[in-house]
Amino acid sequence: MAMSVGNGGKQRAEINITPLIDVLLVLLIIFMVIAPSNYRGLEALIPPQGDQAKPTPQTDLVITVRSDRTVRLNQEIVAMADLEKRLRGIFSGGPKQVVFVRGDKDLDFREIAEVIDIAKGVGLDRVALMSE
Repeated sequence: MAMSVGNGGKQRAEINITPLIDVLLVLLIIFMVIAPSNYRGLEALIPPQGDQAKPTPQTDLVITVRSDRTVRLNQEIVAMADLEKRLRGIFSGGPKQVVFVRGDKDLDFREIAEVIDIAKGVGLDRVALMSE
């Protein structure tokens, strides 16, 4: 409560803030409790449990772009023009797997991006970059 001194005996109307703050805090707590919590984490692929898990043989496919602009598919040298045809042949009926793209450090990213575009054009959506 406020006390005024020396205003000649006049009564002064003042708003008491304490109950107002109490009401606001109670309303804030109520809204926080009833507010829906739509928190979702990142979606993760969980491997199957028990006997259902049958490992499929997967061989990693690494596309290497060399500094002399030759392209290697694992250890096989492939021309850049034939890369799309080779990737289509490899992934025509098999399961989709990760394709790793590795480039020499002297290359511009443009040459590596061309290989990534070819892999995406074939329908591979899991393309990863490797560092040396």
